[in-house]
Amino acid sequence: MTNTPHILQHLRNAALLDHPLFAPPQEGLDVTDPATGVTLGTVANKTADDTVQAINHADTSLAAWQELGTYKRADILHRWADLMAENRNDLATIITLEQGKPFSESKGEIDYALSFLHWFAEEGKRHYGETIPSHKDGARLLTLRQPIGVTAAITPWNFPSAMITRKAGAALAAGCSMIVRPATETPFSAIALQVLAEQAGIPAGVFQTLTGDPEPIVGMLTKSDTVRALSFTGSTAIGKMLARQSMDTLKKISMELGGHAPFIVLPDADLDTAVDGVMAAKFATSGQDCLAVNKCYVPDNLYDAFCEKVTVRVAALKVGNGMERGIDIGPLMHANAMAKCEAHVSDAVAKGARLGCGGCRLNDKGPTFFAPTALLDVTPEMTIHLEETFGPVLPVSRYTDLRETIRDANNTPYGLAAYVYGRDMATLWQVGEHLQYGMVAMNTPSFTGPPAPFGGFKQSGLGREGSRYGIDEYTEMKYMCLGALSADALSLGTLSINGDT
Repeated sequence: MTNTPHILQHLRNAALLDHPLFAPPQEGLDVTDPATGVTLGTVANKTADDTVQAINHADTSLAAWQELGTYKRADILHRWADLMAENRNDLATIITLEQGKPFSESKGEIDYALSFLHWFAEEGKRHYGETIPSHKDGARLLTLRQPIGVTAAITPWNFPSAMITRKAGAALAAGCSMIVRPATETPFSAIALQVLAEQAGIPAGVFQTLTGDPEPIVGMLTKSDTVRALSFTGSTAIGKMLARQSMDTLKKISMELGGHAPFIVLPDADLDTAVDGVMAAKFATSGQDCLAVNKCYVPDNLYDAFCEKVTVRVAALKVGNGMERGIDIGPLMHANAMAKCEAHVSDAVAKGARLGCGGCRLNDKGPTFFAPTALLDVTPEMTIHLEETFGPVLPVSRYTDLRETIRDANNTPYGLAAYVYGRDMATLWQVGEHLQYGMVAMNTPSFTGPPAPFGGFKQSGLGREGSRYGIDEYTEMKYMCLGALSADALSLGTLSINGDT
């Protein structure tokens, strides 16, 4: 294939290869492999006019999608998920090439992503209304949930497939249409999902992707009266901007924003279990995860042993191109992420932190590889204690007072996820309740999934994704009241008990 984007040469599914959405445009935006700096291909640079057309298409497709009914929509969503499973390796290859995470993690993301389609396919069947005991004599009160209409999603580069299906699965199951504006860095993952959605039977216009510069696309999505709900995953600063832009049309907004996750080891914790937990909770996606540990508190009685074990484990992580076997840490997405890791490490060391391992660029690996880093003896005045790093740098702090540690962990505008490790269940539960975070994982680094209500407190977001609550973000509650019939209308004079006239 002449002029075929490099990314397609790694794929096997002819339906993906030959689909017009994958055809390189005459002019567009280049997509780059963060591990090598090589251009993977080019995608269309959609305009504000293109966005208006997409909104109109999403609007006109609504009636037919809703008329299919809940069970037929569920069948199509299940088929979409099955097609993702059938194309798992191709979809994972796309993620690793354009995002950089190890191939094994990319395959895990595809499994995670398709699980939301299966979940919401069934959840749509259980999205019940209710009857309400009436305060009015003879009246009947009830509620029902109706689809909100055209919806939009703005998704991030760190989970380029799962963050789409977690939103689109809920919206489509509810009977809405959705327009996705994927991250500039990872558009091919979104395009592949649209191709498979069409193959699954989702009608044209119901699920669309718009690639290109964010300003004209997002500006039109937030401005449009037709778009009634907006979901966003990304930074708190961008989330606030989108909320302001959406206020004129009073859209329903759901947002998963920044995090600053604490990891608290209790004095009675099993040391090896806690070390295993912090490694998993910190270094997945090369630390580029809003759930990644950014403040690790270890009690005095375990501190030295914990630091020794965790330093050995961090130093042993294998860094390289995510397409290679056995890789633990891939590249960072941007040069500014490299600069932030360097700045956090240098600031901490200058203020007295010890560098257990790492702390430097790995230029021999490629342009955006940073060594996995264990940063010890971190104290509250250090920048890394106050800001999210979004990279493979683990800061470890010593503590003696658990109450003070909880206060310090809560001393942040963010409140997405927190981790607590210990043996005593009463203490675990008390600490979990006192942490001002939307999600608390106790003795596990893995706690997300379709049944779980994902979301944060404070400036970490609005609303919930996944779970039975996730579909609520794409529906409106309608209240209906049937008044009492008149006494004459209620007369049974012309009816008999047997139903004969």
